[in-house]
Amino acid sequence: MSAQGDARIFAVGANHRSSGALLRDRLFIDDAMVPRTLDRLRNAGLGQAIILSTCDRIEIQGIHPEAERMATVIRDDFCATSNVGGDEIADQSYAHYDDAALRHIFAVAASLDSQVIGEPQVLGQVRAAHRLSADSGMMGPEFEAVLQAAYGVAKRVRTETQITRRPVSIASAAAQVAQDLHGDLSRCRALIVGLGEIGELIHDHMRQAGLRNTALTGPSQRMESAARRAGLHFVPYVDLAAELALSDIVVSAAGTGRRIITAELVEGALRERRRRPILFLDGGVPSDMDAALERHDGAYLYTLDDLEQVALEGRTQRQEASADAWRLVEDGVAAWQRRQAERDAVPSVVALRDHFEQVRQEVLAEHPNADPEEVTRLLINRLLHRPSTALRDLAASDEAGTKLNRTQVEQLLGLLFADPSKEEER
Repeated sequence: MSAQGDARIFAVGANHRSSGALLRDRLFIDDAMVPRTLDRLRNAGLGQAIILSTCDRIEIQGIHPEAERMATVIRDDFCATSNVGGDEIADQSYAHYDDAALRHIFAVAASLDSQVIGEPQVLGQVRAAHRLSADSGMMGPEFEAVLQAAYGVAKRVRTETQITRRPVSIASAAAQVAQDLHGDLSRCRALIVGLGEIGELIHDHMRQAGLRNTALTGPSQRMESAARRAGLHFVPYVDLAAELALSDIVVSAAGTGRRIITAELVEGALRERRRRPILFLDGGVPSDMDAALERHDGAYLYTLDDLEQVALEGRTQRQEASADAWRLVEDGVAAWQRRQAERDAVPSVVALRDHFEQVRQEVLAEHPNADPEEVTRLLINRLLHRPSTALRDLAASDEAGTKLNRTQVEQLLGLLFADPSKEEER
């Protein structure tokens, strides 16, 4: 398939399926290096391309009449900048061209080619790569059209399938559980107990989901300075019981080896809240929360194992939804092909109209005084003369393959000159 004249779409790179993490680390191109890499590719003759460099992939997508030569140029550049041998790169990389490349680009934008299917940040990475290329003068109308089509497919996948609807990580599962219980998180107050990494991750996801009011406490002396750095309200650890009564969500990540959140503390907090529910997310290793607290009406406890189960169910559901998403990708490829075919047909249609107009002018010049009926008859005869001769010659020919040609011509004529009334009936 060609795109805009003789230009061909391509995608060359290494991803999590084709290569190991060690190779991708060596090939990685950070944002500061992208303009320099694009300059080298421009000097090699490539005028339109983007560079996607993430933990999952290092890939260059672009458009050029000599797509295979550009793939070689890109792989050579990988070798030169990473000190990796050509054989190793060839064994752990891929190159897609034409329709296969278009399908791949659409799938990448729709997050169907990621380790975690449906992750929303992938589209943002594509858009960021797009901006860097545009700023470097490496974006033209041909590849711009490809990327806009990819964004359209990604939007359909996001809005018409379930592929992004379910959590796939522990942190995203925690945010989903919080929303399921409390609804709008902007109306909730959260308390983080401890400085553990999982607590930070869970809080980040809940903040992205709308959480605005969060306090930090814990037994460590560093809590106040940590709260200040994170922009969180600090609560002295001695006030833990009072703060529990104010909190809709409690996230623990202390991992001290003892139960910081006890069933007795929770019972007192719920009594103070008149049994308004509290979600407890135990991220401590070992656990920070007493499993018995869930016996109290209004207390909902999720451990890391519980959150992992929610995430596993989400990953399974996303995998099931991927079939619907791939159908939308194929729809996008088919729509692109139709647009390209229509664009390719424009010169022929223009030429045909010009020919008809030329014949019309000739007939009018030769018969200036003829009445409309006579002019119409002459015009039809003149226009059909050459096609009629060619059809008679084809019918009379005994050369091999003419039967197939005649069938094809008849089908084409039927398509071009179908009776409009019959078309409406169908």
